[in-house]
Amino acid sequence: MQFQQTLLKDYSFQGKGLHTGRTAHMTIKPAPVDTGIRFRRIDVGEDAYVDALAENVTNTARSTTLTGKLAAVTTVEHVLSALTGMGVDNAYIDIDNIEVPILDGSAKPYIDAIWKDGFATQDAPRKYVEIKETIEIVNKEKGSLVRIEPAEEFSYDIKIDFNSKVLGVQHAQWDPSVVYAEEIGICRTFVFFHEIEFLFNNGLVKGGDVDNAIVIVEHPVTKEQVDNLSSLFGVPSLEVREDGYLSNLTLRFENECARHKLLDLIGDLRLAGGFLKAKVTAEKSGHGINTTAAKKIREVLAKQ
Repeated sequence: MQFQQTLLKDYSFQGKGLHTGRTAHMTIKPAPVDTGIRFRRIDVGEDAYVDALAENVTNTARSTTLTGKLAAVTTVEHVLSALTGMGVDNAYIDIDNIEVPILDGSAKPYIDAIWKDGFATQDAPRKYVEIKETIEIVNKEKGSLVRIEPAEEFSYDIKIDFNSKVLGVQHAQWDPSVVYAEEIGICRTFVFFHEIEFLFNNGLVKGGDVDNAIVIVEHPVTKEQVDNLSSLFGVPSLEVREDGYLSNLTLRFENECARHKLLDLIGDLRLAGGFLKAKVTAEKSGHGINTTAAKKIREVLAKQ
């Protein structure tokens, strides 16, 4: 029997939100049995909390936003993925601003802080999320799919295809044989070079920089364009590598981008209310279809 787990102590993080650019201080704390994951906006008040459940999702544009009665928290997917991948059932996440810090663009900072200490085993069995029939969410317009099938143990399999010559078609998977902390959680978010100007002009990625995202150069660019990006981020001159990635980062895995999308999927599906005991298959998935799948799981569970 697997028992519920929480943290041994408090862990604090601070940094800018990827989209808002606002600095937030965030502390992940131990929580009692059956709490699940609860965000608390300590800058708003004691009752300004929102539980990490799919029915609380209010926005999925470029990240996942949860909204409670008094406050919202955005870009929650990485910390939810980290806690899920490390096996944490119960935690409070106190934050003093609207957006979770992007840190290095992955779940690695959470893993580095928490993993080495281990976890507190609690006196209650883990409550798995189990379904009896297959759930499939399809977005024909985007060609995306998330399928959840009954299974005796969890497995996640994802395929990404951005019609990109640089990325190609990539796959990634997570099951009990894969160590999340070493093979999934350390994989960083990514962005296409040609998207960056659009995102900035539309008030997004205000907290983005070359230390928290892999930049993919899909189309030919001039030295002036690259220099402008370097100036925008306030860093020395960047270059485009032969493999089509900007020289800001070295890939941790050849398929790091697919692994990051898997990281996101794990975080979004945690909104189903716990640890899935199911076979998950995803193609071209994003926060919208991920959280729709989590909502559908919750609806089906309510009727079982």
